[in-house]
Amino acid sequence: MSTTKKIAGAALAAALGVTTLSACGGGDAKDKPAGASDAPKSKTVTLVSHDSFNVTESVLKEFEQQSGYTVKVLKSGDAGAALNQEILTKGSPRGDVFFGVDNTLLSRALDNGIFTPYEAKGLAGVKPEYVLDKEHRVTPIDSGDICVNYDKAYFSDKKIAPPQTLDDLTKPEYKNLLVVENAATSSPGLGFMLASVGKYGEEGWKDYWSKLKANGVEVVDGWEQAYNERFSGSAGGKKAKGDRPLVVSYASSPPVEVLYGEPQPAEAPTGVATGTCFRQIEFAGLLNGAKNEEGGKALVDFLISKKFQEDMPLQMFVNPVTKDAALPELFTKHGVVVEKPENVTPETIAKNREQWVKAWTALVVK
Repeated sequence: MSTTKKIAGAALAAALGVTTLSACGGGDAKDKPAGASDAPKSKTVTLVSHDSFNVTESVLKEFEQQSGYTVKVLKSGDAGAALNQEILTKGSPRGDVFFGVDNTLLSRALDNGIFTPYEAKGLAGVKPEYVLDKEHRVTPIDSGDICVNYDKAYFSDKKIAPPQTLDDLTKPEYKNLLVVENAATSSPGLGFMLASVGKYGEEGWKDYWSKLKANGVEVVDGWEQAYNERFSGSAGGKKAKGDRPLVVSYASSPPVEVLYGEPQPAEAPTGVATGTCFRQIEFAGLLNGAKNEEGGKALVDFLISKKFQEDMPLQMFVNPVTKDAALPELFTKHGVVVEKPENVTPETIAKNREQWVKAWTALVVK
């Protein structure tokens, strides 16, 4: 997930990557019991993730102090690139825990055997609909909805009701208004394509995209270009003189526009078409061959703790998956609740993803 997190401001790279703690315990070799190893257990636990992982420094420090582990975060590009590297290093991973594989790529990770099963402490507190792997090779951490966003000012000025459903986007009043990301190169682009598969099925999704193409949909490579250059409703899009008032982004994008608005607006300038959404779920897992397995387990436990789950929304602009985590006021006031997102099972995605993307490319891009 999730390119919308790029708006979140400066990352805490220094705090995450170079934090050091003194090892607990100690003493001279003569004080050690007979047969004890001279090699100390590692007090560093390494989290491999996509570039959008973030956490408040004080929250991370509290975990480190309570657990005795130092957390090192190794960011490795977008989610797909990061997963590819772990598949290539299977059995000799670069870290102990991997965070960021989502339900569009989950089967690929599981089929390649990069995770060791571990049932996290606190898993009973996770909403059951997010637990997609009954073997507990991965633990759900967050969720977010890929949805069409709209520029409120544009539709108000034109006195046109903004679209609310996938069907709406094919209507004449929305001709030449929508920009989407390439499903072959972008996570939200792929998610939006899967929304159409979930809605119209194997027999109907290509016909839907034929209608979108005829209605003037614009395709760009990635979210950054779509949202911050072509979309007229975002702060970046306004500066770039974007002229598309509809864009594929996230349900959490409106709170981001409020948080980073200068000056901060009383109301979000963008809205969400809640009938256009596909739900992403992100997972973390203990890597097969982890050098610090116990530290890795403690880190996975931390990621579903109430402290981390409540910190996460304003750090990564995603929703918690645990039952007891409360959303911040920014989300409850300016965000939307997507009641019925489209869904495609990980198994179905795994079986068809490549051929769907090829068919989509031939139909929409070429």
